[in-house]
Amino acid sequence: MSGIIRFLFPLGSDSARESWLLLAARIVFGGMFMWHGLLKLASFDALWSTFPDPLGIGSGASLLLDIFAEVLCSAGFIVGALYRLALIPMACTMCVAIFAVHAGEPFAVCEPALIYLVIFVLMYIAGAGRFSLDYMIARSYEKEKSI
Repeated sequence: MSGIIRFLFPLGSDSARESWLLLAARIVFGGMFMWHGLLKLASFDALWSTFPDPLGIGSGASLLLDIFAEVLCSAGFIVGALYRLALIPMACTMCVAIFAVHAGEPFAVCEPALIYLVIFVLMYIAGAGRFSLDYMIARSYEKEKSI
C-alpha cells in the first residue's frame, strides 16, 4: 500500500527552482489544454452527434471522454492533484488524436497533439514538484507515518 501512496504522492527532492519551473509548465500547458476542452464544452450540443468516434463508442461518449481529459484532468494537472493519474487520460487523448483521428493526415495537422503528448510524458517523468497538492499530501503522510 505504501508503494501506491509513494507513486501517487511522490515526495521528491525537487529544488525550489525546479518546482517553480514545473508549476509554470503545469499552469501554461494545463491551461492551454483546458482551453480546448472548455471550447468543446461550450459547443457541446453542436458537437454531440458530429464529434469523431475513433474508438467506436459513439460520438457522444467520445466527446465526454475528451472533455473529461481536457477539463477535469487538466485541472488536476494544474494544481498537482493526483498528478500522474490525471496525465494518463490526457496522454491517451493525444495518442487517439495522433494515431486515430489524424492518422494519414499531413504532419502539420497532428503536430499540436504530438507536442502535447511529448510535454505530458516529460511532465509525468518529472513529477509535479513541491508546489502541488500531491506534495502536500505526501508530506502529511510522511509526518503521520513517523509519529
